[in-house]
Order: sequence, then C-alpha cells, then structure tokens
Amino acid sequence: MEQLSSVWDSFLNHARYVFTSPLDPTNRIFYVYVGSSLLIAFAIYAVKRRNASHVDGESSFLGFLFPRKVWNHPSAWLDIRYFFFHKLIGHFLILGLLAGSAALSYQWASGGLDPNNSPRAEPLVGWLGALATFTYMLILFLIMDFIGYAAHYLQHKVPLLWQFHKVHHSAEVMHPLSNFREHPIDNILYNVAIGFGAGAVTGFAFRLLGYQPNMPALLGVPVLMFLFNVGGYNLRHSHIWLRWPGVWSKVFPSPAHHHVHHSCHPDHLDKNFAFMFPFWDVLFGTYIMPEDNRDVKFGVTEKDKGHEMDTCMKLYFLPFRDAWRILKKKRRPSSYQAPDADAASRHSVK
Repeated sequence: MEQLSSVWDSFLNHARYVFTSPLDPTNRIFYVYVGSSLLIAFAIYAVKRRNASHVDGESSFLGFLFPRKVWNHPSAWLDIRYFFFHKLIGHFLILGLLAGSAALSYQWASGGLDPNNSPRAEPLVGWLGALATFTYMLILFLIMDFIGYAAHYLQHKVPLLWQFHKVHHSAEVMHPLSNFREHPIDNILYNVAIGFGAGAVTGFAFRLLGYQPNMPALLGVPVLMFLFNVGGYNLRHSHIWLRWPGVWSKVFPSPAHHHVHHSCHPDHLDKNFAFMFPFWDVLFGTYIMPEDNRDVKFGVTEKDKGHEMDTCMKLYFLPFRDAWRILKKKRRPSSYQAPDADAASRHSVK
C-alpha cells in the first residue's frame, strides 16, 4: 500500500507540474516565451495590415492569432486533449531514461570521476572563468543539437522509427501545444540520445577542468536556450510564417524553418531536421527555405494515413500496430521458386 501511495503522490505532484507549466521557465509554454511570441506575432500582423486591407481574411489581431481555419479544425482540439493525456501519462519513463543515459555517459567521459566526491580544482575566475563557462555552454548545445539532428534524421528515414515519429507530423494545423503531440517511444529515442551527449560533454569538461562549469543562466535556464525560447519559439508550431532574410535563415532558427519541416509538399519532405542551428541542414544537404509559405501544407502524406490518428488513444496505439506490421514483413521468409527450363536456379523474394 505504501508503494501505491508513493506512486499516487508522485502522479499528483507531476499533475500539479503539468497544470502550472506556464509558470515554469524550463517549459516551452512559459508565459515569458508565449508573451514574446505574441509580441513578434503582433509585429507581423502590423506589417501585414499596413500592406493589405485584410490579414488572411481576419481584420483584428485576435482574428489573426486565432483564425477559423485553424480553430475549426479537429486537429487543433486534439492537440489540446493530447497535451494533458501525454504529459500526465508518458513522462515518468522518459525523464527517468534521460537522467540514466546522461549519468552513464558522464561516468564514461569523466573516467569514473564523481563530481561530489572526487578532488576538485578551484573554478577559474575572471575572464578565464567566463570564457570557460560560455565555451562549455556553446560546445554543449552544439553537440546536443548535432545529436538531435542525427536522431531526427533517423526518425524520418528508418521506417520502424517513423511509425512513432509520424504522430508529431500528423497535426494538420498547428498551435503551440502541437509541440507536445509526440509519441512516448519517439520521446525516449530522442531524449536518451540527447542525454548521452549532454553527459559526455559534461564528463569531459569535469575531466579537463577539474570542476563542472555552471552555464550562465536566466531564470534558471541556460542563456542560449532562454534566448532561443524568447526568439519566437512558440511560433514554430503555429500558422504564423516568419523567416529571416537571406543567409541569416541558414544560421539562426526561424519558425519558417520548422514549418517547412512539417510540410507534406513533395519538395519539403525530409528537410530541415535541425532544432537550434540550421547550418546542420546546410552542411548535410537537408536545408530548404522557400520565399513564402504558399506551398506549405501541414500533415503527413496519404500513404501514412494521418486521418486515422484522430483520438488520443489512436495517437498512442496505432504506431505500435504499424510498427508490428513492418517487423512481421521483415521476418517473413523468402519463398523458393523451383528452377525452370531457362535457368539453373532462381530465388524469388515477394
């Protein structure tokens, strides 16, 4: 009974955390990040209003933020229901695996040093200390983003992994809570990979410096991540198009970069995998950035049958069905066809 009580208390604590997400700086929908996205959205609205008599058929700013074409779509409301369903159920396992993978890779990279009990060097001070902390933060985010790029690429290219990742891409309209339309198996792969990267970089830093640098932070969030979040993060999953001009779109992340990634237009499929740094896409040939969003259409292609994923339970369980079908197909033995008169032997794979 004590164990059941402990699990229940843990669930209630997690539920409180979910319902207070807008007050948590580590959450993507922290009110400061949402507010900054609203300010950027208003600037876009003002420019469009100045250049046209209407904005996407809506004359008011509220109409621009909440257009009927988005909020009359069942996909928008499914994302709201799924946010609470997934957050309350799926994240216990994910957070535990993330912490475990980071701890394992830290032990490997640090040579088994314990940050709490191992002899520690005095932290660098002055400009050397600042250089060490900023360098550590930059390397950490570069490595994590590269690993995230690679994991994201595999989620698209490996058919078995795609069955779980397509849950995220099945959204046919987007708003900030669409960010959380993710399958727990998908989360586990991505977060475990990121955890290994973070643990390894931290372990190497401790081994090199003799102490673990503290990243410069705002409201408890690393500065680089805080700036990324206030720079319009919540427009990445939205209907509001914003791209940086020229070469800047290849260096700094923009909402448009991710909109194109979510597009099922043939030219946009399997493009723009990077999370923070688009230059990974440029480097590996997966970058594309159209001038406007006229060809951007959210959702999956017809062969993935995104229309089937119309409830929270289906978002969770249909990927298992589709993944099992792939596994069964791979396990099916090749059939043997007897030799005919024209060939000594022939094997036929059906």
